[in-house]
Amino acid sequence: MREARARITAGEIGKVRKVVVEYPQGWLAGEASGKQAEWRVDPARSGLGGCIGDIGVHAFHLAEFVTGLTVTALLADLAAVVPGRALDDDCTILLRFDTGARGVLMASQISVGERNGLRIRIYGEHGGIDWRQESPNVLTLHHGDGRTEIIQAGDAALGPDACAATRMPGGHPEGYLEAFANLYSDFARMLRGEPAPLLPGIDDGVRSMAFIATAVDASARRAGWTPLIIPEA
Repeated sequence: MREARARITAGEIGKVRKVVVEYPQGWLAGEASGKQAEWRVDPARSGLGGCIGDIGVHAFHLAEFVTGLTVTALLADLAAVVPGRALDDDCTILLRFDTGARGVLMASQISVGERNGLRIRIYGEHGGIDWRQESPNVLTLHHGDGRTEIIQAGDAALGPDACAATRMPGGHPEGYLEAFANLYSDFARMLRGEPAPLLPGIDDGVRSMAFIATAVDASARRAGWTPLIIPEA
């Protein structure tokens, strides 16, 4: 994702027009049982959001991080599909960004057959980018002339941010656990007083909480397009 961010920032796909981010899971498609499931569907422990607060917020942050854009308004449709469930387990949200780009965010925990299908597609004026968490070492870049470029972890053409976050030679898969190691490395840089511009900060956390609250409220009120307002510190 750091490579995708760098290429978008460098203008390789042109001005971003459309962002499609999805996060389907299927493990809560039936009655919740077990420790991990039970707290997620309990408002007393999970808070005001179910699926939106568990995985939808990750999709939201990913969309902003990779594109460098800011969501300014949303139209949310959250639902508790499983009978008797108090919190949402399926979310469909339209997004508007500060540049005029449009987006679609889908997060669902009732999508039978899906395991952890986080995926983001970004379409610009003359190119597109596609990445899936279940194939984390592969980034697909679609060029406006019809060419498709497959970029893989360990490639010599990777930019400095992606190279710094890659430990294994090409062809040796790495992914989920190594992503946490990258965060720890950024934490260490920050503690040493060095710049860590890719590290999420308190502002990202506040934006994420505001996103959850706005989506839940707007959906409950059937409010239509709703500004995403960030509380002042």
